[in-house]
Amino acid sequence: MTNNQLQITNDESLRSHRSGFVNIVGNPNVGKSTLMNALVGERLSIITSKAQTTRHRILGIVNGEDFQMVYSDTPGVLSPNYRLQEKMLEFSRSALVDADVLLYVTDVTDTADRNADFLEKVKKMAAAGTKVFLIINKIDLTTQETLESLVAFWHTQLPEAQIFPISAQERFGVAQLFDAIKEALPAGPAFFPKDQLTDKSERFFVNEIIREKILLTYDKEIPYSVEVEVETFHEEEHIIRINAVIYCERESQKGILIGKAGSALKRVGSMARKDIEEFFQKPVFLQLFVKVDREWRSNTGRLKHYGYDLS
Repeated sequence: MTNNQLQITNDESLRSHRSGFVNIVGNPNVGKSTLMNALVGERLSIITSKAQTTRHRILGIVNGEDFQMVYSDTPGVLSPNYRLQEKMLEFSRSALVDADVLLYVTDVTDTADRNADFLEKVKKMAAAGTKVFLIINKIDLTTQETLESLVAFWHTQLPEAQIFPISAQERFGVAQLFDAIKEALPAGPAFFPKDQLTDKSERFFVNEIIREKILLTYDKEIPYSVEVEVETFHEEEHIIRINAVIYCERESQKGILIGKAGSALKRVGSMARKDIEEFFQKPVFLQLFVKVDREWRSNTGRLKHYGYDLS
Protein backbone atom coordinates (compact mmCIF):
# COMPACT_ATOMS: atom_id res chain seq x y z
CA MET A 1 0.00 0.00 0.00
CA THR A 2 1.39 3.40 -0.97
CA ASN A 3 1.55 6.39 1.37
CA ASN A 4 -1.27 8.06 -0.61
CA GLN A 5 -3.47 4.98 -0.30
CA LEU A 6 -2.74 4.81 3.43
CA GLN A 7 -3.70 8.48 3.83
CA ILE A 8 -6.98 7.94 1.96
CA THR A 9 -7.81 4.92 4.14
CA ASN A 10 -7.09 6.90 7.33
CA ASP A 11 -9.23 9.81 6.12
CA GLU A 12 -12.16 7.50 5.36
CA SER A 13 -11.82 5.84 8.76
CA LEU A 14 -11.82 9.24 10.46
CA ARG A 15 -14.94 10.36 8.59
CA SER A 16 -16.82 7.20 9.59
CA HIS A 17 -15.80 7.45 13.27
CA ARG A 18 -18.23 9.20 15.63
CA SER A 19 -17.35 10.74 18.99
CA GLY A 20 -18.81 13.26 21.36
CA PHE A 21 -19.71 14.36 24.86
CA VAL A 22 -23.06 13.08 26.12
CA ASN A 23 -23.93 15.06 29.23
CA ILE A 24 -26.60 13.98 31.70
CA VAL A 25 -28.41 16.72 33.64
CA GLY A 26 -31.61 17.11 35.61
CA ASN A 27 -33.13 17.55 39.04
CA PRO A 28 -32.08 15.48 42.09
CA ASN A 29 -33.36 11.92 42.42
CA VAL A 30 -34.60 11.46 38.86
CA GLY A 31 -32.15 8.60 38.20
CA LYS A 32 -29.27 10.29 36.38
CA SER A 33 -26.60 8.10 37.99
CA THR A 34 -28.57 4.90 37.40
CA LEU A 35 -28.91 5.90 33.75
CA MET A 36 -25.22 6.71 33.47
CA ASN A 37 -24.26 3.30 34.85
CA ALA A 38 -26.73 1.54 32.55
CA LEU A 39 -25.41 3.32 29.46
CA VAL A 40 -21.75 2.80 30.36
CA GLY A 41 -22.23 -0.78 31.52
CA GLU A 42 -20.15 -0.17 34.64
CA ARG A 43 -21.01 1.02 38.15
CA LEU A 44 -19.13 4.35 38.12
CA SER A 45 -21.63 6.61 39.90
CA ILE A 46 -22.83 5.83 43.42
CA ILE A 47 -26.59 5.50 43.88
CA THR A 48 -28.81 6.09 46.90
CA SER A 49 -32.35 7.34 47.42
CA LYS A 50 -31.02 10.51 49.09
CA ALA A 51 -30.76 13.82 47.23
CA GLN A 52 -27.29 15.21 46.47
CA THR A 53 -25.72 11.76 46.23
CA THR A 54 -23.65 12.85 43.22
CA ARG A 55 -21.30 15.73 44.04
CA HIS A 56 -18.85 15.69 41.12
CA ARG A 57 -18.99 15.57 37.35
CA ILE A 58 -17.96 12.00 36.48
CA LEU A 59 -17.01 10.80 33.00
CA GLY A 60 -17.80 7.31 31.74
CA ILE A 61 -16.30 6.40 28.37
CA VAL A 62 -17.85 3.82 26.03
CA ASN A 63 -15.75 2.71 23.07
CA GLY A 64 -16.50 0.83 19.88
CA GLU A 65 -14.59 0.33 16.67
CA ASP A 66 -16.31 3.27 15.02
CA PHE A 67 -17.40 5.41 17.97
CA GLN A 68 -16.53 6.85 21.37
CA MET A 69 -19.26 8.13 23.73
CA VAL A 70 -18.03 10.27 26.61
CA TYR A 71 -20.86 10.26 29.14
CA SER A 72 -20.92 12.78 31.96
CA ASP A 73 -22.95 12.35 35.16
CA THR A 74 -23.59 15.57 37.07
CA PRO A 75 -25.04 16.63 40.44
CA GLY A 76 -28.76 17.28 40.61
CA VAL A 77 -29.70 20.88 39.93
CA LEU A 78 -30.51 22.73 43.16
CA SER A 79 -30.66 26.15 44.78
CA PRO A 80 -27.38 26.32 46.75
CA ASN A 81 -27.33 27.01 50.47
CA TYR A 82 -23.56 26.83 51.00
CA ARG A 83 -20.34 26.87 48.99
CA LEU A 84 -20.23 23.11 48.34
CA GLN A 85 -23.66 23.25 46.70
CA GLU A 86 -22.54 26.23 44.63
CA LYS A 87 -19.66 24.12 43.33
CA MET A 88 -22.03 21.25 42.59
CA LEU A 89 -24.26 23.61 40.58
CA GLU A 90 -21.18 24.78 38.66
CA PHE A 91 -20.53 21.16 37.64
CA SER A 92 -24.11 20.88 36.37
CA ARG A 93 -23.94 24.16 34.45
CA SER A 94 -20.59 23.23 32.91
CA ALA A 95 -22.34 20.25 31.28
CA LEU A 96 -24.41 22.69 29.22
CA VAL A 97 -21.30 24.21 27.65
CA ASP A 98 -19.56 21.26 25.99
CA ALA A 99 -22.44 18.88 25.20
CA ASP A 100 -22.69 17.30 21.76
CA VAL A 101 -25.77 15.46 23.02
CA LEU A 102 -27.59 16.60 26.15
CA LEU A 103 -29.74 14.16 28.11
CA TYR A 104 -32.22 16.08 30.24
CA VAL A 105 -33.55 13.52 32.70
CA THR A 106 -36.91 13.83 34.40
CA ASP A 107 -39.15 11.16 35.91
CA VAL A 108 -42.82 10.40 36.38
CA THR A 109 -43.11 12.61 39.50
CA ASP A 110 -40.76 15.45 38.49
CA THR A 111 -42.13 18.87 37.56
CA ALA A 112 -40.89 21.50 35.12
CA ASP A 113 -40.91 24.29 37.72
CA ARG A 114 -38.45 22.67 40.18
CA ASN A 115 -35.53 24.49 38.59
CA ALA A 116 -37.13 26.58 35.87
CA ASP A 117 -34.03 28.73 35.22
CA PHE A 118 -31.91 25.68 34.40
CA LEU A 119 -34.63 24.20 32.18
CA GLU A 120 -34.80 27.51 30.34
CA LYS A 121 -31.10 27.17 29.49
CA VAL A 122 -31.77 23.67 28.15
CA LYS A 123 -34.61 25.04 25.99
CA LYS A 124 -32.28 27.65 24.51
CA MET A 125 -29.69 24.96 23.72
CA ALA A 126 -32.30 22.87 21.92
CA ALA A 127 -33.57 25.88 19.98
CA ALA A 128 -29.99 26.72 18.97
CA GLY A 129 -29.47 23.28 17.48
CA THR A 130 -27.89 21.19 20.23
CA LYS A 131 -29.15 17.60 20.20
CA VAL A 132 -31.34 17.36 23.32
CA PHE A 133 -32.95 14.10 24.40
CA LEU A 134 -35.70 14.39 27.02
CA ILE A 135 -35.59 11.26 29.17
CA ILE A 136 -38.71 10.33 31.16
CA ASN A 137 -37.34 7.83 33.68
CA LYS A 138 -39.03 5.40 36.08
CA ILE A 139 -41.92 4.64 33.74
CA ASP A 140 -42.35 1.28 35.51
CA LEU A 141 -43.85 3.29 38.38
CA THR A 142 -46.73 4.82 36.44
CA THR A 143 -49.64 4.01 34.13
CA GLN A 144 -49.77 4.20 30.33
CA GLU A 145 -52.32 7.00 30.54
CA THR A 146 -50.13 9.11 32.82
CA LEU A 147 -47.09 8.44 30.65
CA GLU A 148 -48.92 9.63 27.53
CA SER A 149 -49.86 12.84 29.36
CA LEU A 150 -46.23 13.36 30.42
CA VAL A 151 -44.94 12.84 26.87
CA ALA A 152 -47.46 15.39 25.59
CA PHE A 153 -46.54 17.87 28.33
CA TRP A 154 -42.79 17.63 27.77
CA HIS A 155 -43.27 17.99 24.04
CA THR A 156 -44.75 21.42 24.71
CA GLN A 157 -41.82 22.29 27.01
CA LEU A 158 -39.04 21.06 24.67
CA PRO A 159 -40.54 20.76 21.18
CA GLU A 160 -37.11 20.30 19.53
CA ALA A 161 -36.12 17.43 21.81
CA GLN A 162 -36.54 13.73 21.15
CA ILE A 163 -38.45 12.09 24.01
CA PHE A 164 -37.44 8.69 25.39
CA PRO A 165 -39.62 7.01 28.06
CA ILE A 166 -37.37 4.54 29.91
CA SER A 167 -36.74 2.69 33.16
CA ALA A 168 -33.02 2.90 33.85
CA GLN A 169 -33.39 0.61 36.87
CA GLU A 170 -35.13 -2.11 34.83
CA ARG A 171 -33.02 -1.36 31.69
CA PHE A 172 -36.23 -0.82 29.69
CA GLY A 173 -35.62 1.43 26.68
CA VAL A 174 -31.92 1.90 27.48
CA ALA A 175 -30.64 -0.01 24.43
CA GLN A 176 -32.82 2.07 22.09
CA LEU A 177 -31.59 5.27 23.77
CA PHE A 178 -27.98 4.11 23.40
CA ASP A 179 -28.46 3.54 19.66
CA ALA A 180 -30.07 6.95 19.22
CA ILE A 181 -27.20 8.65 21.04
CA LYS A 182 -24.67 6.89 18.81
CA GLU A 183 -26.48 8.09 15.69
CA ALA A 184 -26.54 11.66 17.05
CA LEU A 185 -22.79 11.85 17.65
CA PRO A 186 -20.79 14.05 15.27
CA ALA A 187 -18.04 12.58 13.12
CA GLY A 188 -14.59 12.89 14.64
CA PRO A 189 -11.67 11.13 16.28
CA ALA A 190 -11.68 9.71 19.81
CA PHE A 191 -11.02 12.17 22.64
CA PHE A 192 -9.53 9.55 24.95
CA PRO A 193 -7.50 6.34 24.50
CA LYS A 194 -9.81 3.51 23.46
CA ASP A 195 -9.02 1.47 26.58
CA GLN A 196 -9.90 4.29 29.01
CA LEU A 197 -13.12 3.96 31.03
CA THR A 198 -13.20 7.19 33.05
CA ASP A 199 -11.29 10.35 33.90
CA LYS A 200 -11.29 9.63 37.63
CA SER A 201 -8.57 7.94 39.69
CA GLU A 202 -8.79 4.72 41.68
CA ARG A 203 -8.73 6.78 44.89
CA PHE A 204 -11.74 8.77 43.72
CA PHE A 205 -13.86 5.63 43.39
CA VAL A 206 -12.76 4.39 46.82
CA ASN A 207 -13.85 7.76 48.26
CA GLU A 208 -17.20 7.50 46.52
CA ILE A 209 -17.89 3.93 47.63
CA ILE A 210 -17.21 4.86 51.27
CA ARG A 211 -19.37 7.98 50.97
CA GLU A 212 -22.19 5.89 49.49
CA LYS A 213 -22.14 3.64 52.57
CA ILE A 214 -22.26 6.70 54.82
CA LEU A 215 -25.32 7.94 52.92
CA LEU A 216 -26.97 4.55 53.41
CA THR A 217 -26.06 4.24 57.10
CA TYR A 218 -26.68 7.65 58.68
CA ASP A 219 -29.70 9.96 58.75
CA LYS A 220 -30.39 13.69 58.75
CA GLU A 221 -27.43 16.03 58.21
CA ILE A 222 -24.58 13.58 58.86
CA PRO A 223 -24.15 12.27 55.26
CA TYR A 224 -24.13 15.80 53.84
CA SER A 225 -21.55 17.07 56.34
CA VAL A 226 -18.85 14.52 55.51
CA GLU A 227 -16.12 14.20 52.92
CA VAL A 228 -13.88 11.17 52.40
CA GLU A 229 -10.21 11.21 51.49
CA VAL A 230 -7.92 8.25 50.80
CA GLU A 231 -4.63 8.90 52.57
CA THR A 232 -2.79 5.78 51.42
CA PHE A 233 -3.48 3.29 48.62
CA HIS A 234 -0.94 0.48 48.31
CA GLU A 235 -1.59 -2.26 45.77
CA GLU A 236 0.39 -5.42 46.44
CA GLU A 237 0.35 -8.65 44.46
CA HIS A 238 -2.50 -10.27 46.38
CA ILE A 239 -4.12 -7.40 48.32
CA ILE A 240 -4.82 -3.67 48.30
CA ARG A 241 -4.19 -1.78 51.56
CA ILE A 242 -6.17 1.42 52.00
CA ASN A 243 -6.29 4.02 54.77
CA ALA A 244 -9.10 6.57 54.40
CA VAL A 245 -10.28 9.49 56.52
CA ILE A 246 -13.89 10.55 56.94
CA TYR A 247 -14.00 14.29 57.64
CA CYS A 248 -16.97 15.89 59.40
CA GLU A 249 -17.67 19.43 60.57
CA ARG A 250 -18.25 18.99 64.31
CA GLU A 251 -17.12 16.84 67.24
CA SER A 252 -20.71 15.71 67.85
CA GLN A 253 -20.85 14.36 64.30
CA LYS A 254 -17.60 12.50 64.86
CA GLY A 255 -19.15 10.62 67.77
CA ILE A 256 -22.19 9.63 65.70
CA LEU A 257 -20.01 8.47 62.81
CA ILE A 258 -17.92 6.25 65.09
CA GLY A 259 -20.86 4.92 67.10
CA LYS A 260 -20.82 3.00 70.37
CA ALA A 261 -17.54 1.09 70.67
CA GLY A 262 -16.89 1.90 67.00
CA SER A 263 -19.89 -0.14 65.82
CA ALA A 264 -21.19 2.33 63.22
CA LEU A 265 -17.78 2.91 61.66
CA LYS A 266 -17.14 -0.84 61.52
CA ARG A 267 -20.42 -1.35 59.69
CA VAL A 268 -19.54 1.32 57.11
CA GLY A 269 -16.06 -0.17 56.70
CA SER A 270 -17.38 -3.68 56.19
CA MET A 271 -19.94 -2.59 53.58
CA ALA A 272 -17.41 -0.43 51.75
CA ARG A 273 -14.71 -3.09 51.73
CA LYS A 274 -17.00 -5.59 49.98
CA ASP A 275 -17.82 -3.13 47.20
CA ILE A 276 -14.20 -2.00 46.83
CA GLU A 277 -13.14 -5.64 46.47
CA GLU A 278 -15.78 -6.14 43.79
CA PHE A 279 -14.67 -2.96 42.01
CA PHE A 280 -10.98 -3.95 41.92
CA GLN A 281 -11.53 -7.74 41.83
CA LYS A 282 -8.97 -8.17 44.60
CA PRO A 283 -8.94 -8.57 48.41
CA VAL A 284 -8.83 -5.26 50.30
CA PHE A 285 -7.64 -4.29 53.76
CA LEU A 286 -9.48 -1.07 54.65
CA GLN A 287 -8.88 1.15 57.67
CA LEU A 288 -11.19 4.10 58.35
CA PHE A 289 -10.53 7.09 60.59
CA VAL A 290 -12.76 10.04 61.52
CA LYS A 291 -11.47 13.61 61.86
CA VAL A 292 -13.05 17.05 62.22
CA ASP A 293 -12.57 19.63 59.46
CA ARG A 294 -14.68 22.54 60.66
CA GLU A 295 -17.00 24.21 58.15
CA TRP A 296 -15.23 22.58 55.20
CA ARG A 297 -18.37 22.88 53.06
CA SER A 298 -18.06 26.68 53.10
CA ASN A 299 -14.27 26.94 52.81
CA THR A 300 -13.09 27.56 49.24
CA GLY A 301 -9.58 26.30 49.96
CA ARG A 302 -10.77 23.06 51.51
CA LEU A 303 -13.29 22.48 48.71
CA LYS A 304 -10.49 22.85 46.16
CA HIS A 305 -8.39 20.38 48.17
CA TYR A 306 -11.25 17.85 48.01
CA GLY A 307 -11.56 18.23 44.25
CA TYR A 308 -14.51 20.64 43.93
CA ASP A 309 -12.88 22.84 41.35
CA LEU A 310 -13.53 23.27 37.64
CA SER A 311 -10.06 24.53 36.74
